[in-house]
Amino acid sequence: MINKPIDTRRLGTIRCLIAPEPRTTLEGDQRCDREGNPLWITGLVVRQLEGRRLDEIHVVTSGLPQGITEGCEVRVTDLWATDWEIDGRSGTSYRAAAITPV
Repeated sequence: MINKPIDTRRLGTIRCLIAPEPRTTLEGDQRCDREGNPLWITGLVVRQLEGRRLDEIHVVTSGLPQGITEGCEVRVTDLWATDWEIDGRSGTSYRAAAITPV
C-alpha cells in the first residue's frame, strides 16, 4: 500500500454528506489508531474546480470532528489516499489529520 498526499487546495468545494460516525469492526466495536484514539469516518462530497462533477469520499480521522453537520462546507487538513486490495477486491481509502467547518 502506498500513501499519496492529496492537495486539497486543488479540489474545489468540499461539503459534509454524512456526519461523522464511529468507524467500527465487523463485530461492531469502534476501531482505534495505533495510539488508542478512536477512529471516525465522515462522508464528504467534493466538487471539482472545473465542471459539474462531484466525487463522494469517506474520510477517516482520529478523534471526532467537532461542529460538522450534513451539508456544511468543510476544510480537510493533511488528506492522504491509500490504494488497497484484499481477496480480489480493491479500492482507495482516505485519511485526514482533521476535518473542520469553514
